[in-house]
Order: sequence, then structure tokens, then C-alpha cells
Amino acid sequence: MQIIEEKIIKEYYKALVDRDETYLDKFLVGVKTTGIFCISTCRARKPKYENVEFFEDVKDVLRHGYRPCKICKPTENKDEPPADILKAMQLVEDTEDKKIQDWQLKEAGLSPEKIRRWFNKHHGITFQAYQRMLRINNAFQELQSGKNVTDSAFDSGYNSLSGFGYTFKKLTGLSPEEAKGKSIILMTRFKTPVGPMFACSTDRGICLLEFTDRRMLEKEFEDLQRRLDAIILLGVNDHLKQLQKELQEYFSNKRKSFDVALDTPTTDFRQKVWDKLKEIPFGKTASYKEQAIKLGNQKAVRAVANANGHNRVAIVIPCHRIIGSDGSLTGYAGGLDRKKWLLQHEGSYVAPSQLSMFDD
Repeated sequence: MQIIEEKIIKEYYKALVDRDETYLDKFLVGVKTTGIFCISTCRARKPKYENVEFFEDVKDVLRHGYRPCKICKPTENKDEPPADILKAMQLVEDTEDKKIQDWQLKEAGLSPEKIRRWFNKHHGITFQAYQRMLRINNAFQELQSGKNVTDSAFDSGYNSLSGFGYTFKKLTGLSPEEAKGKSIILMTRFKTPVGPMFACSTDRGICLLEFTDRRMLEKEFEDLQRRLDAIILLGVNDHLKQLQKELQEYFSNKRKSFDVALDTPTTDFRQKVWDKLKEIPFGKTASYKEQAIKLGNQKAVRAVANANGHNRVAIVIPCHRIIGSDGSLTGYAGGLDRKKWLLQHEGSYVAPSQLSMFDD
């Protein structure tokens, strides 16, 4: 949403001039004279007051035609934790039982109240819940490696087996004993020029890559866990590291296709549709009808569209390259503004009268 209240605009402009990092998560500023948008801490020369517009999120500022600043990289850095949050997270990481109390935060010069507010706003959980999640994640992986439940409980900072068991089941849906031998899906968060994304991977390959603001994302996580009979935990593996590297190369114009392994459980038909998506070259587009023809059934347009909509691995399986037969931008789970940006990045977004078709 665009900010229109004069009092707030003046406040945000002052924060922009002061490069105030406490406003990192509050606004994006569009500069009318350059067509770019920035975050509050941008080092570029400050625009005049009358030449700026303020927005709440990436979708809004992209919709107004602004492009990301190459200096401050706003879509990558807007939601990055400020220094005190990073310090608090590192304190937890450096503590063997992953448990930090308020007095320890204060002793480190940090405000427990500010840290709690940040976690509630950005993750929808308290800082204490974040710590519990890390402890349970560690315990889960220790159980997979053969450690017994009692040792895992006490090594994770719990004083009783009942407390450990209750928290473990609340967060994973399983008791500690039931979790033994269960498969794991590791999940991490990537920064990209068009907004943050969640990525998930099994030991076989990438199973999800979605924008963090995608609708019904929680349902996707649930479906993925059901199909793979696995539990999602925070963490990284070699597939996720490779994906991050390849995404950075893609956004830097150094890569046109992806080599990372995929693990995408689905129906046979959807898999065929997704395979055809991967055949659309960088810089080209296709329509649902063209895809249906490639699959040998030109009447299956609706089924193809439905299968495209169930793609969980954005960008790598390039459903953004599907446009209408008239050249219009069709629906995209990440938002049409992101779709337009991705096609322009690949050099394939054209007016409907200049439709770029799929090459045989």
C-alpha cells in the first residue's frame, strides 16, 4: 500500500535522510526522478522531498513501476534483521542448550522487549518460541543419529522428559519415540531481488521454492510433509547451498538454466507438465495451449493450467514463462508484478502484439 498520510511521509523522509536502520522494515521509498526504489539506509544521494513516494511492501512499489536500487538492494535487505537482532540470534547459537534469558540479553546490551517485538512482527512467534524451535530441531536430528530420548531432552535444556515430550510433539506433531527414523525436509530462507523466498530440500533434492508471501503457503508445507512422510526443520544441506548459488548466478545474468537436483512428488500428469515447463528456454515464453499441444492433447488446456498452478519450485521450474495466447500476463502465485520483472530480466516480456512464442 502507498503511504499517503503527510505526517508519516515526513517521518519516513527524515528516516531516509538519517539512514535510520530502525525503519528498515517499515517502508520502501520510490524516487520519481530516477524510477528506482530504496530502503531507509541507502547510501545513494538523497532525493528531494517532493520527488519521493513511500510504500509498505515490494509488490506495491513494483506495481508502480519502480525498479530496485543497485546500491542498497532493497528487496534483498528490507527484512534483514538489524544488528541487535543478529547479535541476539548469535547468542542463542553460541549457547550449548540454545536457551537465552532476558537478563543475558540485557547483560549483552540488548533490549528483550525490542527483540520480542521484532520476532512477533517478522516471524509470528516470540523470541522464546524461536529458541524452543531451535532446541527441538537439534534434538530431532540427534534422535535420527541414534541418541536416546533422555539424553536429547536434558542436552536440549529441558529439566523433565514430560516437558520435552510435550514441546516436541507440539512443534513436530510426533512424540520423540515416533520421530526416530522419520525423514527430514530442511528449510531455509533466501534473499532475492524480487523478495525473500523459502526453500526446502530432502536428501534427494529441492522440493520447494516459494515467495514467503505466497497465499496458502502453510497448506503447501503440510501437503509436502504428507507426500514425503517427513517433517520440516530449519537447516541447510548441499542441495540448498547449490540452489542459493545458482539463484545468485541467475539474478546476476550469469545463468540461464538450473542444474540443482529436484525432488517433486506429484501425479504423473503434473510431472509431465512441469517437465515441459523446464523445456521453455530462458528468454522465451509459451501459452497453456502450446504446452497442451506439446503433451499431445490440445484440449487439455485447463488441466495444464491447473498443473502449472501446483508447481512448488518457482523460477527453477519456470511457470513464470507461461503467458496468455494473446500475450497477456496470466496468473502467477508470486504476483503479476514479480512475473513481469522475471520476464523482463530474461528479456522476454513484450506487448501482446509482439508475442514471443515457444520454439520447436
